[in-house]
Amino acid sequence: MPNSNAKFHRGGREASRRELVSRSLQSAQHCLEEHDFGTAYAHYLLVLNLAPELKTSVKETFQFTLFKWAEELDSLARIQDLFNCYEQALELYPNDEVICNSMGEHLFRMGFRDEAAGYFHKAVKLNPDFADAKENFYRVANWLVERWHFIMLNDAKRNLTYLKAIENAVHSGCSSVLDIGTGTGILSMFAKKAGELSKTMYELACDVVAANNMEREIKLLHLKSLDIEIPKHIPERVSLVVTETVDAGLFGEGIVESLIHAWEHLLLQPKPKNQEVSAGDYGRVIPASATVFGMAVECKEIRRHHRVGMQEVAGVCLSNSVQFFSPTYAFAGSEDTVEPYTTEKLSRIPGGYIPLTEPCQVMTVDFNDLQELKSLATRKPWKLSLPVTGGGILDAIVVWFVLQLDDEHALSTSPSEETCWEQAVYPVQGLPDYSVKTGDTVVMEVCCQDCYLKIQKISSLTSECGMDFSDRDNTLSLGNEAELCNALAGLQTTSKQAGSSQVCVLESTEIALLNDVPYHECFKAAMSKVLLSLNPSKDLQSMDVDGHGSGINLQENQNKGSLDEAPDPLYILDVSEGFSILPIIAGKLGPVRAYSSVEKEQHQAALNIISEANHFPKETLEFWLSHLEEESVVLQRPKSDKLWSIIILDVIETSGLIQQEVMEKAAISRCLLHSGGKIFPQYVLVYGMLVESESLLLESAVQGTEPTLGFNIAPFINQFKVPVCVYLDLSTLPCVPLSKPAELLRLDLMNPLLNTPSRELKVQICKSGRVTAIPFWYHIHLDEDHTLNTSDESSHWKQAAVVLDEPIPVQAGDELVLDVQHHKSNISITVKR
Repeated sequence: MPNSNAKFHRGGREASRRELVSRSLQSAQHCLEEHDFGTAYAHYLLVLNLAPELKTSVKETFQFTLFKWAEELDSLARIQDLFNCYEQALELYPNDEVICNSMGEHLFRMGFRDEAAGYFHKAVKLNPDFADAKENFYRVANWLVERWHFIMLNDAKRNLTYLKAIENAVHSGCSSVLDIGTGTGILSMFAKKAGELSKTMYELACDVVAANNMEREIKLLHLKSLDIEIPKHIPERVSLVVTETVDAGLFGEGIVESLIHAWEHLLLQPKPKNQEVSAGDYGRVIPASATVFGMAVECKEIRRHHRVGMQEVAGVCLSNSVQFFSPTYAFAGSEDTVEPYTTEKLSRIPGGYIPLTEPCQVMTVDFNDLQELKSLATRKPWKLSLPVTGGGILDAIVVWFVLQLDDEHALSTSPSEETCWEQAVYPVQGLPDYSVKTGDTVVMEVCCQDCYLKIQKISSLTSECGMDFSDRDNTLSLGNEAELCNALAGLQTTSKQAGSSQVCVLESTEIALLNDVPYHECFKAAMSKVLLSLNPSKDLQSMDVDGHGSGINLQENQNKGSLDEAPDPLYILDVSEGFSILPIIAGKLGPVRAYSSVEKEQHQAALNIISEANHFPKETLEFWLSHLEEESVVLQRPKSDKLWSIIILDVIETSGLIQQEVMEKAAISRCLLHSGGKIFPQYVLVYGMLVESESLLLESAVQGTEPTLGFNIAPFINQFKVPVCVYLDLSTLPCVPLSKPAELLRLDLMNPLLNTPSRELKVQICKSGRVTAIPFWYHIHLDEDHTLNTSDESSHWKQAAVVLDEPIPVQAGDELVLDVQHHKSNISITVKR
């Protein structure tokens, strides 16, 4: 009988469980219908804990509920509750790639890039064909493992030079080594000791060290070197510090601060001067010293990214009362520490460069001298003068350095060297005249502040001044008082000019856009065509179309003393990224209300000044986001009874990729267009060609063990390789074209029925070689008559390329089949025989 009772109780409990599960499912469904996602989520948790056998059948509905509830929690800033929900969901579905990917997206938005990468990576491993997770992982991989890691690890000359210098130090008696800024751990493995790194790089280095069987000899510390303590982290002071925490401007990665701390707390005392002691008894640093060099150059590519080169763009007067500068300009006066230079690989810069002076030594630094390191930060700015040896336009001071590792081994980052390094570029801005001639002198001020080498107050003195700006005693050697006054007046012109006008700081890509004349002329012509077709006013039927067919003048007609009532304005919305003068160009074309999505107050002020300079009525230009409570509704109607005549969307990023969610924005835009209105661009054609390029291989993945001198690093860091390289200049990319350009894909914003998410096409090989990559670019069709090519010389856009996992050998006459797929903002291209 006891057994019968037990069965009865078990049967009763089972019936109760089924009843509770059934009621909870019904309640969950009811809550979903009422959009009560939090309560629905709680019901589903109960169901899945009571009835795990239902996991498969309710999976999709549970995911939907989770994501909706997570969006609510995010909007309410209930971050801890949000992550608790995801953790509960992943306990129930630990191998669900969709939940992993969504968790990663929330983490990434909140700035937790390392953690986000882990979830994206897991999602891709669970489902290698999951396009959303792949795209997310590729984007975050660029943050976590910067592309220069691949280029540097593939630089066999750099690796071998460091290895020989470290071997010399170890053989001479250095027995304990600290590698500061370990990265992948290659320098540690050369020396066999410790370092500091980011979480992702730390885990990567752990894997690399283990794979090379060095766990016992190398201790990895997940710490900044400034936080390392003796004996807490390392038992005693070390005899050698190895580091390469240098950027293109030498000091930008904090090498001075970290070495001051190392000398004071982690290294043995330096070698006494003029005394013979064993190498193991004193401390030393590799690199031992550095010499910095500089040179003035003319370079059209640098100029167009840092100086606006015209007073008028597509009929719009850029007022003299606005001065545009890029962020590197010191006068920008931001309280934030802004990197005072940009970087370029001058050997591959489009259009090349022209030296205006001989290379000049800017400074030296001894990394084995603690007092010299300390004095760098407190040293007063010093003057430097470079005699002009060839006339031209003063566009920039270019800086590089020679890293002296020890007495025998050195590395140079000179533009004339074949090296993995770029050069630091200090653009010249704010001068009344940039032309120089032989015999003139380029003068500047040099200092080391905020962990950066700063070169500022760059100017030129004509040969007539007879000035000698030598660096003797850090003083200026001047002829007489009159010459001094003339020189100071020349040097101070910039600040006087800047003080009398509105200063507007733009990103270098925004300045390049302002300088892109064909872009603005093309938009002007396409907008004119739409406005001409839409405006029914009698006044406007005889509109002036200029002789080039690139614009119409509606403003004059609007202002004529006509008895007819003024036509209703047409509404134009520009939601392109960054600083855009397209709304002002539209305003010049007639009775329009132009809405700009520019957000920064400084940029709005500059656009207002330009509007006034072009005699706009005040209501012509409006800043649309200031009218909206939520940025997400930027594509709403201008008024309840009005629709947009033109909506300008950004389709292509400057980097060469398609903008995220552009097709979704186009779908919303089509619903908000006036009859006969247009989205610009109306469609985009993607073009590409097959090339052989060793450079792209080296920039995208570590090529085996040869460049890393036999160490097994490639399989680990190559997990973070991204198949698409961006910010390329095809005009200077070292490559051999193996096919003619071909149309790969069409993205139609006005007629989505013409779009297909994928297509296959045959491409004929015109030259034998190895296909390693497929560069691609765009023909942006504003309409059938007006097209922009993102690979043109004047284009502010860069290009991108898909890099193949394995090169494909081909012969002239072969045919390859390309499978091209477009998912959201990601283009994937696979090659078939």
